[in-house]
Amino acid sequence: MSIRAVKRVVPSTPTMEGAGVRLRRAFGFGDTSEFDPFLMMDDFRGDTPADYSAGFPWHPHRGIETITYVLAGEVEHGDSLGNRGVLGPGSVQWMTAGRGILHQEMPRGDALGRMHGFQLWANLPSSLKMTAPRYQDIVGRDIPEVTDDDGTKVRVICGDFWGVKGPVEGVAAEPRYLDVSVPPGKRKTLKVETYRQVFAYIFEGSGRFLNASEPFGALREEIIAGEEIVVRDEVGNRSLVVFGSGDEVTVQAGEQGVRFLLVSGKPIREPVAWHGPIVMNTQAEIKQAMADLRSGAFIR
Repeated sequence: MSIRAVKRVVPSTPTMEGAGVRLRRAFGFGDTSEFDPFLMMDDFRGDTPADYSAGFPWHPHRGIETITYVLAGEVEHGDSLGNRGVLGPGSVQWMTAGRGILHQEMPRGDALGRMHGFQLWANLPSSLKMTAPRYQDIVGRDIPEVTDDDGTKVRVICGDFWGVKGPVEGVAAEPRYLDVSVPPGKRKTLKVETYRQVFAYIFEGSGRFLNASEPFGALREEIIAGEEIVVRDEVGNRSLVVFGSGDEVTVQAGEQGVRFLLVSGKPIREPVAWHGPIVMNTQAEIKQAMADLRSGAFIR
């Protein structure tokens, strides 16, 4: 067994998207090779409607999958294929854009005006970039939650974990999407196969990640505990943890406990050509997508 080294900890970056939604970007755009097959992740939350009510009006997607996970408030969505719906607290939508779709997502706060959710983009391999669009809408009660003896809770949104299979199926990059809660002061080890790329995003509480291979450095105070090195720096709210190779991730929860997304997948390792919400393999394919938008051939 080998603990995955913590390559770095990155605070999410304040940004604005859609028609004026204030959010925090964990990663995205530019070189995302170390997150492959994932392309971008946003944390959108606010305590007042002014932070998010402008929403994400009609816009196109091609060549990717978008994963929207709602914790508080609601997201009303619609698309060019006639689909309509509302994502409530605890629910997830896994949308395969494939060859093309136009859609909109409009956040609404709860009774106190609060809204919180995440959107993750997953790449599609070249063989599936022009597949037919589809949705998988999963309500919160259908997402299994498992609790370990020490009180650790894991919601299994996608993939297999602790003998439980998440409800999202048929996704190309074999993703595992977990919502993990570790009680105060508890230490938890979570298995992640060596072939996967993996990251964690902390959104409640704080914790320390164990690191068996990271050398001593001037910027961190570390102690040796057995054969492990415990990194004293606590990773807190809205922080992205980027891991290296290994087959497990171990976290020591802080005084308030820690809750984080643990996301992993099988790398696609193909060229990536970006044009906002359209992600293909070549610039020629991007030009074709833009031509399709202009000519009305984007939706087939």
